[in-house]
Amino acid sequence: MTSIIYASSTDCEVAFYRAFEKADLAAMMAVWAEDDEVVCIHPGGPRLCGLDTVRESWRSIFAAGPGLRVGISHRVITATLQTAIHTLHENLSVPGEPRERAPILATNVYLRTERGWRMLLHHASPTPPATPRTPPGPTRGPGPAPLLH
Repeated sequence: MTSIIYASSTDCEVAFYRAFEKADLAAMMAVWAEDDEVVCIHPGGPRLCGLDTVRESWRSIFAAGPGLRVGISHRVITATLQTAIHTLHENLSVPGEPRERAPILATNVYLRTERGWRMLLHHASPTPPATPRTPPGPTRGPGPAPLLH
């Protein structure tokens, strides 16, 4: 059980990304709701459900130790009194790495609990490659199929 109380979903999110950068498992798990309904989807990975499964995924990621820097941009927050949904870009970098990485698209869902705000869901996916949009209409030329959702 953690005694940290996050006064806002943004405070919880700051703690999440700080724990990520430091590869600090205890700090990472302090931001999550103590609920078996939590969900985490890492880029390119499967849906992980339940606190124990989420903890093990972060333990595996943090095994290499700290090294990543995470900058947040393009944050959009939609909130009610009890929930908050943050969509954003995670801009990951490795100190000394010469090239910039494509941002990761993330959705973080927070729940207000008796002990402050806690993360309920983290879903991160690679940014899709830029493709030209096909104008709507009955005739389509070569190119990608339209998005389904």
